[in-house]
Amino acid sequence: MTLAMAGGVSVAAQTSASASASASAPAPVRAAADTCSYPYVCLFKNGTRIGQFQDVTSGFQDLPSRPSGPNLVVQNTRNDDVAYIRRANGITTCLPPKTSIGIVSGTLTGIRIDSRSTC
Repeated sequence: MTLAMAGGVSVAAQTSASASASASAPAPVRAAADTCSYPYVCLFKNGTRIGQFQDVTSGFQDLPSRPSGPNLVVQNTRNDDVAYIRRANGITTCLPPKTSIGIVSGTLTGIRIDSRSTC
C-alpha cells in the first residue's frame, strides 16, 4: 500500500506478508526491504544502500551527504521504534516501525531514531 503525503514523500507500509506478496509495491521500496536488516533504518539511492543507522538518539544525526529525491528510499526495519527524517526545508517526517518512505523530491539533512512505537 502506498500513501501520498505532503512535501514530496510517499509512504509504503511493509509487513512480512504484504512485502513478499505485493506485486504493486514500487520497486525501490521492495528492494530496500530486501537489503535492510533489523534493527536498522537504511537510506537507499537508486536501489543502492547509502547509509544505515541503529542507535536511538535524543537529537538528529546529520547527513553530510545530504541525499535527495527522486529515487531515494528510507526503510525502517525496527519493530517498536519510530524514525524521524529531517529535510532541508525544515519539514520533519515520522516513519513508523516496519515502513518505508520514498522521497520524491527534496533533500534530507538528518535522521533520528526514537524509542516511541507510534508517531
